[in-house]
Amino acid sequence: MQRMTITLDDDLAAELDAFIERPGAASRSEAIRDLVRNGLSNRMEGPDDASCFGVISYAVDQSVRNLASRIPQSRMNRHDQTVAALSVPLDHSTTIDVVVMRGQLDSVTGYADALFAERGVMHGNLGLVPVAEDKTPHVHNEGEQHPHTHLRVRSAF
Repeated sequence: MQRMTITLDDDLAAELDAFIERPGAASRSEAIRDLVRNGLSNRMEGPDDASCFGVISYAVDQSVRNLASRIPQSRMNRHDQTVAALSVPLDHSTTIDVVVMRGQLDSVTGYADALFAERGVMHGNLGLVPVAEDKTPHVHNEGEQHPHTHLRVRSAF
């Protein structure tokens, strides 16, 4: 077993302590191990180059370290992957953001992981939708047969 030191803000530490009071958790260490195991087991696994859409949702304290400009810029830096973005103000400094990204699994999860690691980003969640491209030629409205790409949602990677 390895010993690690982590730093939690007061609110998160209070939530952890409340979690420990539930049946089954004997200590902070045990609770953190359980939460880490649960978080890791909920990740969809697949080949890094698998095509997917990612629905990324998170709360942002816009007053922290220029996040109000850095997060939108991070999406602009990935303009070829960003399909849509929505930001909903909750109060004077907090928003809930939802971003839909398209790309390879490693790129979409890498973006989400980096975003969730930002100080001031809370309640991050990533939902993945595996897709495959279908380039089969077909006909629309009895016209000429022509090829173009259709995305097909897959049940797994």
